[in-house]
Parts: sequence; structure tokens; C-alpha cells
Amino acid sequence: MLLTGTFSRAVDEKQRIAIPKPLRETLGGLAKGILYVTPGTDGSLAIYTEDALARLAERLAYASPNGQDVRAFSRLFYARAQAVELDAQGRVRIPPELVQLAGLNKEAVLIGVQDHLELWDRLRWEQYVAGKQQQYDEIAESAFEKPSP
Repeated sequence: MLLTGTFSRAVDEKQRIAIPKPLRETLGGLAKGILYVTPGTDGSLAIYTEDALARLAERLAYASPNGQDVRAFSRLFYARAQAVELDAQGRVRIPPELVQLAGLNKEAVLIGVQDHLELWDRLRWEQYVAGKQQQYDEIAESAFEKPSP
């Protein structure tokens, strides 16, 4: 599964966002229409299928459970991760505490990031892109210099 693209989304009064049809199709047969909304990085939220979340958990399991960062990340991540159900209109309701964590307002951006989606407040996403775009080449070089796992 390869998730890509940038989609402007409205956050309605019930804190729901619509997952665009191309992304729903790429996500494939969602088990009972369940996705997991978790804290993301850089002020975003991450949205995973159960399989993608399980793969992340496997990678984390290889890290030392005695490592302070591993313990802290696990607590902060899993304690706030929540299962959400995709409704008949292709929407998910974002839990209020995660809406607050990401500073979501009425305008959001949903982006595909390889194996998961990220949900950003529109203004925060625009600021992130503006701050990083100038360094794209350097970021790309650094990302591909690291050895594969």
C-alpha cells in the first residue's frame, strides 16, 4: 500500500473529516472500516490501518523496552491512539483530545505518507512546507544516506 497526495479537507462541527475516495481505495479492505488516529510528529495526527499500525508496533518491539525514549514514546503514542470507524460517507470522527493536540480548525490537509495518512491544520501544514521546501535537496540527500533496515 502506497499512500500519496495532498487533499484539502473541511473539519465539520462534529469533528469529522472525509477520507477522499482515492485514498479509501488505496487503503483497500478496511477491517470493519476501522482506522487508528494517533499523535503524529511536527504537530500532525497520523492515521493508520490496523495492519500498518501492527507493522509499526513490530518495528518498535525491536527497540530496547528499557530505553527511556522507547518507554516515553510508547506511552505517549499508544495512550492517545484511538480506533475510529469509517462511516457510510467515508468520514471519520477525530477524537476531541486529538483535535486539540493537532490544533485542528475548520480547514485541514490530509496527506498520504507511504504507509499512513497525516492530518494537519491547514495553516500549520502551509508553515511546515514553507519552512522545509527550501531545504528539500539537503533533506533528500540526508534521508537516502542512511542505511536500509
